[in-house]
Amino acid sequence: MAEVLDEGPFFHGTIADLRVGDFLMAGRPSNYRPEVVMNHIYFTALVSGAGLAAEIAAELIEGDAVPRVYLVEPTGAYENDPNVTDKKFPGNPTRSYRSSAPLRILGEITDWPRLTPEALQMWRERLIALPSDQRGEIIN
Repeated sequence: MAEVLDEGPFFHGTIADLRVGDFLMAGRPSNYRPEVVMNHIYFTALVSGAGLAAEIAAELIEGDAVPRVYLVEPTGAYENDPNVTDKKFPGNPTRSYRSSAPLRILGEITDWPRLTPEALQMWRERLIALPSDQRGEIIN
């Protein structure tokens, strides 16, 4: 396991409507590759990173999904996210982590930095152009 760089606070972006005390757990389909059941739950020390994940999750689902960012607390060991750390970005500038243990919801962040309409449109076009099976390998 790589050295953990942060002790928090940590954030998770999602479209799930959760309450304080709820748990996010591994074992759910990936937002990016729904055919892949995730062995880990992912989180970041950057509220903007969690916001981006929430906005992308909302774009990938049909309907009027609401992107949400939660303040979370890992309940077990965690590691640098190998999907971005050193694979896409040297070190861990995204401050992204994963754990097989649940994350406890401590609160919802409502004032996170939202994507501009232009940036959201760019992501929408990129996501629509990619078939589900070409959204990138996931190190699970």
